[in-house]
Amino acid sequence: MPKEILIYAQTDRLGKVLNVVLELACVAQKLSKKLDNCEISAFLIGNAANLEENKKILSQNGFDKVYIATSQDLKDYNTDYYSSVAIKIIKDIEPEIVLVGATTQGRDLAPVISSTLNTGLTADCTALDINDKGQLAATRPTFGGNLMATILCKNYPQMATVRPKVLKKSECKIEKDTQFIDIDVDLSNIEKRVELIDFKPNTQLTDTRIDEAEIIVAGGKGMKSIQGFAMLEELANLLGGSVGASRGAVDMGLADSSIQVGQTGKTVVPKVYIACGISGAIQHTVGMTGSDKIIAINKDNNAPIFKIADVGIVGDVFEILPKLIEKLKERR
Repeated sequence: MPKEILIYAQTDRLGKVLNVVLELACVAQKLSKKLDNCEISAFLIGNAANLEENKKILSQNGFDKVYIATSQDLKDYNTDYYSSVAIKIIKDIEPEIVLVGATTQGRDLAPVISSTLNTGLTADCTALDINDKGQLAATRPTFGGNLMATILCKNYPQMATVRPKVLKKSECKIEKDTQFIDIDVDLSNIEKRVELIDFKPNTQLTDTRIDEAEIIVAGGKGMKSIQGFAMLEELANLLGGSVGASRGAVDMGLADSSIQVGQTGKTVVPKVYIACGISGAIQHTVGMTGSDKIIAINKDNNAPIFKIADVGIVGDVFEILPKLIEKLKERR
């Protein structure tokens, strides 16, 4: 059978396709060229909300086919229902590769699919390629983030999840005459073990969308206290940016996990990333190396963060930041 790359076209609660789907579509185009220009397909599961807009978006991003499973029962994500539909689609079309965004939902769905299909899954990848044998070569951090490992999958389909914004989306839009295929949905024999009773958005996170910020002022353990992070907040406000944190700072209770950047936090790609008191361990830098400009402030001139910084300032953040804040206030 001809090879095919299949991508899970996850949507948000309003029914709009997530940006990570388009990031995966972009890398799939590169993988396809190494697989005899195989077809790139997507499968979309949910209700009919925003369907026409999604069709337009997917047809403009290089998809040959889109398999659509809609039902009112699929309005809210449910592991049992979604995995059942996804597995049916994958069994019917037998793709070579299945790619899923490593979102909260994707991290739940992908392992269920892979275990049911008795295939492997490489999670939280930072790079995807095709090796000289035509296999998916998926690269991810391993050994606590100290090494990068490239993993091959023995069985088919070859599966991988990729974190949003890790694969920097370039201008690779390709408009195609996409074929949209409706999938019959029969959930009558599927046991629904979890029922969503109510959904309440976390309103506390409305001002901390660091994954969308163009300027991020991030602090590590070197900020030492809540007062230290308050200084970062002041600087971020003056710059029109957001505050981020390393895991070390979060573990110390200096910042909330919602603004954690790194392997176990968010991946960010701002125009400017200011790292204050952050040593630069790979567990953190894997989440911010895509930043356009990186400015590092650290009193240890041997800190690994300086190896990836565009501008490095060796000094005490508690001496440098107040002066920077003062200068910005004067300009205002």
